[in-house]
Amino acid sequence: MPDKSGDVNNQPVSLEKRLPIALGLMMAVLLISQWLFKPAPGPKPVAPSDQNQKAAAALAKKPAETAAAPAQAAAQTENSSTHIQAPAELSTVIDTKQYHIVFTNRGATIRSWVLKGYRDNTGKPLELINPAVASIELAFAIEVKDRKLSIDPNSVLYQAKVSSDSSAVDYEFSDGKTDIRKSFRFGQDSFLANVRSVVLENNTPVQHFLVWRGGFGDIKIRNAAVSEQTVRYDANAGKLIKKSAKDAKDGPITDSGNYTFGGLEDNFFAAVALPVDSSALEIRTYNDALKGANEDKTTPYVGVGISTGTENELSLYVGPKDIDILRKVNPKLAQLVDWGFFGILAKPLFLSLNWVHDRWTNNYGWAIILVTLIINVLLFPFKLTSLKSARKMQKLQPQIQAINAKYKDISIRDPRKAEQNQEVMALYKREGVNPLGGCLPMLLQLPFFYAFYRVLNIAIELRHAPWLWVSDLSAAEALPIHLLPIVLVATQFFSQKLTPAAGVDPNQQRMMMFMPIMMGFFFYYASAGLVLYWLTSNLVGIVQQLIINKFMPPPAPLPPPPPPKAPVRKTVKR
Repeated sequence: MPDKSGDVNNQPVSLEKRLPIALGLMMAVLLISQWLFKPAPGPKPVAPSDQNQKAAAALAKKPAETAAAPAQAAAQTENSSTHIQAPAELSTVIDTKQYHIVFTNRGATIRSWVLKGYRDNTGKPLELINPAVASIELAFAIEVKDRKLSIDPNSVLYQAKVSSDSSAVDYEFSDGKTDIRKSFRFGQDSFLANVRSVVLENNTPVQHFLVWRGGFGDIKIRNAAVSEQTVRYDANAGKLIKKSAKDAKDGPITDSGNYTFGGLEDNFFAAVALPVDSSALEIRTYNDALKGANEDKTTPYVGVGISTGTENELSLYVGPKDIDILRKVNPKLAQLVDWGFFGILAKPLFLSLNWVHDRWTNNYGWAIILVTLIINVLLFPFKLTSLKSARKMQKLQPQIQAINAKYKDISIRDPRKAEQNQEVMALYKREGVNPLGGCLPMLLQLPFFYAFYRVLNIAIELRHAPWLWVSDLSAAEALPIHLLPIVLVATQFFSQKLTPAAGVDPNQQRMMMFMPIMMGFFFYYASAGLVLYWLTSNLVGIVQQLIINKFMPPPAPLPPPPPPKAPVRKTVKR
């Protein structure tokens, strides 16, 4: 066995030399400690206590069998130096201000990890471990790399030792050939834990992964598996790298490097390990097909394995992706909040929403409405420019119609059709009209749309944030009929009626009337906060358009150019 420092890199003394010394020391320590000290109370088991009593009684009733089978007795005793394991399966509960965690000594794994300060979509304390994972492997099971142990490390019964304040638990197993130790340390008011694991076989360190399979986070949200992925931060590349269950559909995939951290995440929570002493980190991504509660078919959930080599020593963050909390725990963890491609807009937008919420509205729904009003006021000059371009297009309509009539009998595949486009573009250039000017407001709205989408998907402050009848702005409405998307479709129809559509072919204009229906389909299951942003933009646009139409009526169209005179045929006198 390695020394208490756990340095498995130094080759330990041979078993033959260690055994007599270890036996003598252990007997001396046990006798003295029993005389001097009262044993500390053990952990309260989660399983019914009568089952444990029955198991202990059953073992006590077999002294003859134990004497007849000394090897088996040695494997079950807790006091043997070469055989360390528990006589029965027991559960241990770690209860801190932030966590309620249930361990089992079978495999020294975790059955349940609850975040006390957060709720799932049903209002219950948030369980981070998928209950269906019990059919595969529980959290922090061991997976050995490139070999197989003589025993299954995830089915044997480990001996558990719990600290006096119930904030730490140590697990140990040995059968004389394979030695395994795991330790977990938790702060009473912290999202950070320390995890360590060592595996020895024939006194040789064995590289292994600690795994968390079957998904992570709020399993009860719609399409939960889609929002879950493995994540690692490559400081050299300066980017966050993510992989989903789909990436591992053909089998587990492994990535290694000097990563700042690595682990699992969903939209709002993360379980990531930071290697101690800047050790290289190896991340393995799994695809686990599981059938959840009330599900008819299996769903691929992502899983992760983490290794720092033959000895895993990790700082483990399990908690919300809240920027303030992440920075307090470790400034490096702030990289978990990924603002995406339009981060230059998404981050200021998030800060603006927080500022308006904290100082003015005290509600994120009204904050979204107010910030959207400000954005539309700032974009109004561009909309005015777009309207002026549309008015000029209206003025040119008779001339455009004359050009279209000139080529109406020509097929679209006819090379002469290009001459029609050339004449129209020459007219635009002569009159100083930009045919794409009407698209400018929409193009300017798209970056803000994506920024709102990112904020609503990753800002935990907006998770379960209510507004009027909406219970969660970061998710779709909970009502049987989603009202906001229906109102959005109506405003989109009205907005299209008010907006000039000069230069648009009538057939194309009729096609555009289907756009509001498509928008309603797109937004029906979108987050309520995103629908609220687009709906507010529509309402502001309608008011602006009504004001503009009143003070800038459509210009009188130019008369169409006179039809070309028919050529005069000269008559020849004979």
